[in-house]
Amino acid sequence: MEVYYQLIRSDQELSRACEELSQSNVLGLDTETSELDPRDGILRLLQLSNGEQTYVFDLLAFAEMGDLRSNKALAPLRDLLANDRQIKVLHNAKFDAKWISHHLGCELGKCFDTYLASILIAAGGSDRRHSLADVAQFFTGIELDKTEQVSDWTQRDLSASQIEYAARDAKILLPLYEQMAERLRNDGLEKAAEIEFSCVTPIAEMELAGFFLDRERWLGQLERVQLSRNAVSEDLQEMLSAGVSQNSLFGRAEINLDSQPQVATALANIGVPIQDTTKAWQLQPLAEKYPVIDKLLQYRAIQKAITSYGENILEYVNDETGRIHADFRQIGAPTGRFSCSNPNLQQIPHDDAYRRCFRAEPGNKLIVADYSQIELRILAEFSGDPQFIDSFVSGKDLHSMTAAQVFGVEQDAVTPDQRSFAKRLNFGIVYGVGASRFGMMTGLSTSEAENMMRRYFGTFRMLDAYLRESGSTVIKDRIARTASGRMLKLTFDENDKQQVGAARRYGVNMPIQGTSADILKRALRLFHDQIAGTSAKIVNTVHDEIVAECRVDEAKTVSEILRNTMVQAGTEFIKKTPIAVEIRVSDDWSKSN
Repeated sequence: MEVYYQLIRSDQELSRACEELSQSNVLGLDTETSELDPRDGILRLLQLSNGEQTYVFDLLAFAEMGDLRSNKALAPLRDLLANDRQIKVLHNAKFDAKWISHHLGCELGKCFDTYLASILIAAGGSDRRHSLADVAQFFTGIELDKTEQVSDWTQRDLSASQIEYAARDAKILLPLYEQMAERLRNDGLEKAAEIEFSCVTPIAEMELAGFFLDRERWLGQLERVQLSRNAVSEDLQEMLSAGVSQNSLFGRAEINLDSQPQVATALANIGVPIQDTTKAWQLQPLAEKYPVIDKLLQYRAIQKAITSYGENILEYVNDETGRIHADFRQIGAPTGRFSCSNPNLQQIPHDDAYRRCFRAEPGNKLIVADYSQIELRILAEFSGDPQFIDSFVSGKDLHSMTAAQVFGVEQDAVTPDQRSFAKRLNFGIVYGVGASRFGMMTGLSTSEAENMMRRYFGTFRMLDAYLRESGSTVIKDRIARTASGRMLKLTFDENDKQQVGAARRYGVNMPIQGTSADILKRALRLFHDQIAGTSAKIVNTVHDEIVAECRVDEAKTVSEILRNTMVQAGTEFIKKTPIAVEIRVSDDWSKSN
């Protein structure tokens, strides 16, 4: 692919280039940087292409004149990047948006992300990759040479090969845009793509803002957890010792508590009726009857916390900011949910002891907002079941109402255990749990579980009809969609009952969980726009939760903005069932603060 480019190194050249580029409706945009983290390196090149001419801005030349963020000569470039008059086409736009924000001091305007578009079009398929080279080859047949990608971008004089490589990466984005925009339209993915593209900047800014972690609190918590682990381990070894076959001349025989086979053998030897494995969901129903199982589950929870959330978390605290700047992948699952790494902030234990370690900096407050039972509300909306919807419209407690129906008691006579049981049933329905699995989860026999679910669906008849019809449709069409049109293509062997059953459950759940993801992403964008000009920053998000940080004097205002934008996002997709948001202003992430 031939590319005509001009290297821009002066104020006059930059002004003329930006004037010409401003005449185009769509621009290809790419950057070349010396590192992956914008705090650790330089933003060397920024490339913009209108398809005919590509301009390569050498920002090192402008950095020699002073700080890029305050350089007035770069104002035309900032305006071009930030405005919504032109669509900027990028691949993995979040990466470039972070560098542009951190080094140039402006937010990326309206964008089209070919990386996110490729994942949406793949619809859950894992048969191809989504790098720029792979996407270009797949959609245009053009092969990109990526040799210069890992070259030295800090040297004063770049080679012609480096500059041509940079220019080509920007130009290829224009034919890619044309192909992918048409494919998104044909696949009914335009609204889902709009949600994803508009969420790029809020996520980029969230990662730049980071989440403050109190080192001393964290180390103190780890010390307490270690002591707890030692005590639980000692108790568990004692409880299992009777089931250890070997004898010891020097005291109690011990086993490796992290070895499933050894633990399973010991449990069987002391008469605990376990299945072939010792997975948590199989053990949970036995915990009340067998104290050793309860102790084992305690041990595993503590051990997992130590392994996953120990001192290693402190390695991710930035020395300059004192904050964790995790990496959020926008489409971390086919449902559209985020995933998170380096570290995974979405998997921080819910215990207040852990979450209180994440706090607002002095002079600030955290605003923590959760959608209340959002997936159940989505299910009520989709099913159209009048009783299900009424439980939310009237403000009744859905779990107590469900318990009253399935246990045949008055609602004011429902016990905490019955409500807890009904809560598991309600959420189990969302994930397509059957009678057999529900029985294992609760300790009921299969027939008891079947009777329980029969009474449940006798109460919510349209819900039952919706789930049946939805399951049949996804198996027939092999496609599931969210309210935005986000698509999942189901692959299974129609002659394999287990595969068909798994596909049915996943296909029924995907529209519910995926619509929840659509709503959250829409809320992130709405909130981001509304807090412009305030001190507020989004610092974390977990499935149905948004965490923001702001000055103490702005906390009340920001909390109202967050509540309103989250409700607004929900009502764009859910019309009959009310959206509820639980919100709190706190010094830290814990619920008890």
